[in-house]
Formats: sequence, structure tokens, C-alpha cells
Amino acid sequence: MRKPWILLGGLALSALGFWAYTQQQKPLDPFEEAKRQRQAFLETFGVLPGELFAEQGKELFFRKGPSGKTLEACDFGKGPGVLEGVYAVLPKYFPDTGRVEDLETRVYTCMQRVQGFKPEAIKRDEVRAITTYIASLSSKAKIQVVPKHPQEIAMYNLGRELWYTRAGPRDMSCAVCHDRYAGQRVRLSPVRSPKQGLGNEWPAYRFEEDRLYTFEDRINFCYESIGIPKPEFYSEPHIALATYILAEATKAGHTFEELPFFTR
Repeated sequence: MRKPWILLGGLALSALGFWAYTQQQKPLDPFEEAKRQRQAFLETFGVLPGELFAEQGKELFFRKGPSGKTLEACDFGKGPGVLEGVYAVLPKYFPDTGRVEDLETRVYTCMQRVQGFKPEAIKRDEVRAITTYIASLSSKAKIQVVPKHPQEIAMYNLGRELWYTRAGPRDMSCAVCHDRYAGQRVRLSPVRSPKQGLGNEWPAYRFEEDRLYTFEDRINFCYESIGIPKPEFYSEPHIALATYILAEATKAGHTFEELPFFTR
């Protein structure tokens, strides 16, 4: 099985060297810099880092678990084995678990219920890679998160409450940055609101940190940045925030970027 992090170490040295050089030049535009880094990776290595994670995720998706089944037997929202476009409709309610799940939670669920893995045997890096592979099959898809089931509506409402609730030592909320300063920047990081398509670029490889981030990873990064304890992966706060953010992006007619994305 390929290990994308082995190659990424070498890729990162080249990227960081180029990044350090550019710091001596005029102030960077984060969008243009990401484009330059992306092109540099393609010209030098012939592959983008996110593609390595997606390829690893594909191998893991078709790996048999202790039950003898692959993840093809899992319903990700459009029926067992159907992957194209599923990322665009998640989070959603799943009758077999009786709860709303985002893609990462659904992967984690099916690795246990369908493949027979025990929770302690499931590696976060594997969930991240499988999520990236499945999401890549919804690249450029129109976001279609429309809460209809009572539990979906409840999750949307919880996500909205989390979005606006101020907490932590800095008395911050998601809305303080992403709504109030939408269209501006925090240092060199662009700030977007859900109505501007926030959430439509994850999973993405962040060359600045030499890491692939899923949407749950990105939410945790925000929590840590404002001094609030981050939620556990696959927990309600993650699913609720994703439901709210992507439902608002749906209302505004947004589509996903090329997945996995390449960003600063």
C-alpha cells in the first residue's frame, strides 16, 4: 500500500524552499501563491499530494475487513457501492444508524458495522484517506445539502447555534471571523462565510503545513485557533457545523472545488 506521507516529506522540502524564497518578495496573494505551488508540484513530481491520499484511500476502500467485506457494501447516501456525487449530499440522515452523519463519520461507521473493525483498530489517517477518495468522486459537484428529515433539521439548528455562540477565553465564535470579516483576510488566510462557499474546498492539501485536511480537520483547526477545546472526530458538533455551513452554501448555489483541493 502506498504511503503518501513518505513522498510528501521530499515534496515539502521543495515547497518550503520555494515558499521561503517568496517571503523575500512582494506581499503574497494566497490564491496566486497556491496556484504557483500547485503548478510547481505538477512540473516537478507529475502528481499532486492530494492525489496520493486519494489513491491510498481507494486501496483502503476496496480492502476487505475482518467481516470479509469491502466498503462497497456501505450505503454512503445513494445506495451501496454508489460513490459519485455522494459527498455533495452529505451530511444526511441514515436509517440504519438512526442519526445524521457526514462523510467522515459514515466511513468510520461502516468500517465498524460493515467491515467488522473494532473502533480502536481504525486509524484516523485511514479514515482521512478514504474520505478523500470518496470526496474526489464529487469534484465540481453542486452542493445539495437540504435538511428535510427532522434529525437533519435539528442538526442544522444545532450547527447554527454553534456557529453564533461565543465561547472560550477570547469570547469568539465562528461568525465573528467568517461573517463579520467575510471577504477579508486573517494574515494571509482568506476568510469566507458559508454563503460565499465556505466548506467547498475540503478535503485539501495545505502546502504551508504539508498536511491533508478534511472538513473535520479544518473545523478543529478553527477551534484551536480561537482557544476553544476541539470536538472529538465524528461527534455531533462536527456534523452539526458541516450541516449548517453546507446547507447555507447550498442556498447560495455553490459547487465544490476540484477535490482534493490544493490550498495555502
